[in-house]
Amino acid sequence: MSFEIGYALSCEEHPPTELVRQAVEAERAGFSFAGISDHFHPWTDSQGHSPMVWPVVGAIANATSELRLGTGVTCPTLRIHPAIVAQAAATAATMMPGRFFLGVGSGENLNEHVLGDRWPPAAVRLEMLEEAVEVVRLLWQGGMQSHHGRHYTVENARIYTLPDELPPIVVAGAGDKAAELAARIGDGIWGVAPQAEMLKTYAGAGGTGPRYGQVTACWAETEDEAKETAYRQWPNAAIKRQLSQELPLPSHFEQAAQMVSPDDLAETLPLGPDPERHLQSIREYVEAGYDHVYVHQIGPDQDGFFRFYEREVLPKL
Repeated sequence: MSFEIGYALSCEEHPPTELVRQAVEAERAGFSFAGISDHFHPWTDSQGHSPMVWPVVGAIANATSELRLGTGVTCPTLRIHPAIVAQAAATAATMMPGRFFLGVGSGENLNEHVLGDRWPPAAVRLEMLEEAVEVVRLLWQGGMQSHHGRHYTVENARIYTLPDELPPIVVAGAGDKAAELAARIGDGIWGVAPQAEMLKTYAGAGGTGPRYGQVTACWAETEDEAKETAYRQWPNAAIKRQLSQELPLPSHFEQAAQMVSPDDLAETLPLGPDPERHLQSIREYVEAGYDHVYVHQIGPDQDGFFRFYEREVLPKL
């Protein structure tokens, strides 16, 4: 099975100018695409950052020439109205012809509660996401448009700056219902675990688009250093599924993370300088059915990661 290798731009850990520099380095190192997170808060205070994603996307568009870039992922339901997401994504796609794709998902309470809106149950969030994508696609048709739906209203709105080629919409999924929704409304599916059954559900529901999966890793010169960095910077890797969607504050994630240890993270993440561990994690995603696998390097040492992957990992893929 053929697949592409990409790079994760972690807005939770880095300031905007550093993210732009990393995108340039990722392109130089041979990664074909990147996913960039869209958060209002980091997962934990120790991560320390959370710049607005859309200005960063614009800067990356100007700084790179070949790297494809997608939001991984934007929630177009509560914090940002889907009409605004439609305009932002159309602008990004205009600046990156054929290189931008819009990743969308139902979001996390961590980011979406900040305007005081009620955090709805999962079934309602998927319903809202479906209508939000409908709004985005309506506005991308051009001309004056209106929408009066259950969750969103758009009146006499027109996006004047549209790209020649509309960007694909890739829908995040973590279960069967989300996978079915991705097949129904999206141009691809996005996951953060090697879930073969979810991808089978996606295909069974008629999904034929690309399948994006994120591998979280930490290269360091020693395994102990990688464990320490991962536990300090990304303990939320051990917080799975519904809990990660429901906790509202970074401090809550820090409290939940106290129930795990660095060794717990090492059991599930490739940590340290052994290339085979990184290769094994990537292969798990490919074997599960993903055809686009991108790697999130935890911590500040992104340049060491680039050198390691250029030398020890990418040539073996």
